[in-house]
Amino acid sequence: MKWVTRLYVHVDRTACPWLIKRFVDPKAEFVFVPLEKITEIVKQEKAIPYDAPDVELGHHGEKCSFDSIVGKYKINDPAVLELAKIVRAADTDKMGTIPEAAGLEAIMTGIGIVAKDDHEAIEKAGPVYDALYTNCKLKIFRDEHKDEIEKMDRKQQRDFLKKKLTGQRALHLFF
Repeated sequence: MKWVTRLYVHVDRTACPWLIKRFVDPKAEFVFVPLEKITEIVKQEKAIPYDAPDVELGHHGEKCSFDSIVGKYKINDPAVLELAKIVRAADTDKMGTIPEAAGLEAIMTGIGIVAKDDHEAIEKAGPVYDALYTNCKLKIFRDEHKDEIEKMDRKQQRDFLKKKLTGQRALHLFF
């Protein structure tokens, strides 16, 4: 399926392709066009529009497009829901509410500057979102196993968490 959004991707428009490829449509193709061409591409290519004004998979209230995709496709992975908080804060006026948000915004700004085009930008952004997703999974596991982890030294903690996470979706990239 083709997905279409505005040119010059940043936080939400780099996060959404990551989310779509990993949880909705692994064979997704992305098209980046000027805002005024989105409707035309939707009709011509039967593409799904996202992160554009007045589209289902766009911003609604305090929620960003990433949130809209999570909701529409009923993605209930706890780590994705944690990642959504980071993306939302980095992409909206809530930057100060989540510690990782400012870093994500800075990284996506840098990627946007060095990438030759939007396709390269989402390619370069993928490992960043993989890492944030992994960190969200780690936070969840640390909370679930807090009592056990407190009794371990640093190496034991890393080995324990690594073992717990092995086989989890998207973590094969790191372990």
